[in-house]
Order: sequence, then structure tokens, then C-alpha cells
Amino acid sequence: MLLDRYGIQETHYEVLNVKEDANYTEIRAGYRSAALSLHPDKLLKTPETSSSDQTTGERFLRVQKAWEVLSDSSSRSSYDNELKSSRRDRDALAAEVAEDLSLHDMIAEDADEALELFYQCRCGDYFSIDSLELQKMGYSLFREGSNISILNVDTLPGSVILPCGSCSLKARLVLSTDDH
Repeated sequence: MLLDRYGIQETHYEVLNVKEDANYTEIRAGYRSAALSLHPDKLLKTPETSSSDQTTGERFLRVQKAWEVLSDSSSRSSYDNELKSSRRDRDALAAEVAEDLSLHDMIAEDADEALELFYQCRCGDYFSIDSLELQKMGYSLFREGSNISILNVDTLPGSVILPCGSCSLKARLVLSTDDH
């Protein structure tokens, strides 16, 4: 399973373009097809393909890894259990989140060296995070008047789960450089 910072990105089954209940023969056929289409020795070298060699090589390595895991019944069983568990965790987290927020939804207050961001929960308390915590995650904030935005435009979008200070509700703060 290939993970990004937001959850499951692409499963080994998707890499080989097979269903999760595929048998060994179907997995082998998917592997052979993917490997042949991506193998460095099979690709024609043109100026257009040389720029994508790195991504093709990375894709070929993902195909190899998927085959290693799915071709062995023991490692496939472990992988399937891990996949089910991560999906359960993701679904449980999604069910706990009361709402999605953006930087524009947050109330900002200056606090010493940091900028405190708040959003009122329906129980009356607040979801909160400060700019120092966000900076540790790679998000530098910029404040211009009442507008808050992410300073470094090369940062990937992400999200942070904020617990309420009093109740069990959580909010997801979606961080995107589109928030200007």
C-alpha cells in the first residue's frame, strides 16, 4: 500500500490493475502487463520520454513491489489485513469530524510569537491551533489585515484534525495555498 500524508493513495491492487479478490493467475497477468508496459528496456527512447524516465522508473518499482507482496500468499494476507485496518481507521476518523474548515473560517488573534487560530464548536468551546504548530508541519502563515494565508506556495495541500477543548467533536482544518 502506498501512502501519502492524506491517507491511502494507491493500493498494490490498483498498481497491477486487478480486483482485490483476484486469484494468483489474474495477479500474475496484471503484473506481466504492467511490467512490460513500464520496463525500461521496452520503452522507446525519445526526447519526450527521457523527461519522464524518473516517473516511469518509480512506477516500475511500484509494480515490482506490488508483485512481491501480492504473489506471496502470506505477505498478501498481511497486506490485506493492513489495508482493511487503514480503511476502518480512515472511515472512523471521517465519522468523528464535525466539519471541514479553511483558514478563512478561523478567527485569528496575536499571541506572543504566534498567531492563534480559533473556531467555535457547537458546544460553545473552541477548536484551536497556533501558527507555531502549523510551522512544524511545514505551513508558514501570513496575515494581512483579517486575511490569513499560507506563505510558502510550494507546500502541498493537507489537513489537520482539531479536537474541541471540551467535547468529543473534531474539525478538519484543510490547508491549501489556494486560501488567499
